[in-house]
Amino acid sequence: MLRNPWFETIAEAQRRAERRLPSTVYGALVAGSERGRTMDENTEAFARLGFAPRVVGHHAQRSLDTTVLGVPTSLPVLISPTGVQAVHPEGEVAVARAAASRGVVMGLSSFASKPVEEVAATGADLFFQLYWSGTRASMVQRMDRARSAGAKALIVTLDWSFSNGRDWGSPAIPERLDLRTALRFVPDVLPRPAWLWKYLRSGRLPDLTTPNLAASGSHAPTFFGAYGEWMQTSPPTWKDVAWLRKEWGGPFLLKGVARVDDAKRAVDAGVSALSVSNHGGNNLDTTPATIRMLPFVAAAVGDQVEVLMDGGVRRGGDVAKALALGARAVLIGRAYLWGLAANGQAGVENVLDILRGGLDSAVLGLGHSSVHDLSPEDLVIPPDFPLALGAAARVPVVQP
Repeated sequence: MLRNPWFETIAEAQRRAERRLPSTVYGALVAGSERGRTMDENTEAFARLGFAPRVVGHHAQRSLDTTVLGVPTSLPVLISPTGVQAVHPEGEVAVARAAASRGVVMGLSSFASKPVEEVAATGADLFFQLYWSGTRASMVQRMDRARSAGAKALIVTLDWSFSNGRDWGSPAIPERLDLRTALRFVPDVLPRPAWLWKYLRSGRLPDLTTPNLAASGSHAPTFFGAYGEWMQTSPPTWKDVAWLRKEWGGPFLLKGVARVDDAKRAVDAGVSALSVSNHGGNNLDTTPATIRMLPFVAAAVGDQVEVLMDGGVRRGGDVAKALALGARAVLIGRAYLWGLAANGQAGVENVLDILRGGLDSAVLGLGHSSVHDLSPEDLVIPPDFPLALGAAARVPVVQP
């Protein structure tokens, strides 16, 4: 009997992705570093927070829409930029179509497998993501290209620290995927005929290049070529962040903030927004869960810049908890990639619908008519839960 392509939870999307994808591809999606504690704690921390529901006074109509960096979104959930996707032949284009159909913002990685022009052509509201990689001239060229394609904001990611050893082993990812290399992966691919069939029908092998990092008139570098350039680039200073902000000249989101003092420096550098993030547990393992760091960052700078959060969001209730603790919106990564693996564009739409339904249920049960009404009073917060990293003294969680 054919399986219903619809799934009711993101956990089921993950199970289907694991069954559908070759182990090397699935392993690259799960990622994590070292023991994987941060990756696990990102999700576990949400379960430590409880809801304080109301029994009477519910609203028949609820508003879930908001704006992020001036861009309207039907849901306080953004597609987080992720690198080269060998998950589905349409990759980021399918994701962008899903984002456009559900009225949410699409973040596109500079390490993406599809060019920014092709993704922008879907009509999705696009934020382009940039690493501090290469020369200043090359970074300006990438920003100019994204701006010309219609990107409405820049996301700068600064929190990856190259911690890539995993106790459970790292997947073998080739430099490029030609026919000879593909033959080496036959034992891994053949047990996953649905994934293979998708690519055979598309007439091409998974693309492991990064077209958005190609210099004008040059071939796109491979993922490892781009990764090597990034590793060899001297890390940026706060003056460099301010320079990027000036060169971009528009809405600017800094992704990767964990500490209160860094959040304040980001404000001084002129950012428009920041995301409390630990790169999904892919950098320094044992970094605390982002939802635990969010309240103090939001209290410190939330009246000056927009504060977002990413890491561990798997349910609409998680979105509600993040908003209650001061986030304007959240970004999702693994969740939509599992949806993409499970059912392409429709699978990403399915994930967004799950989050919408869960968020709407939380807003209803908490007695509100809008996501903007959520506050710490709606939560049961353990006394040791919020963490103030990089703060001289702990400050109370303030009401939004």
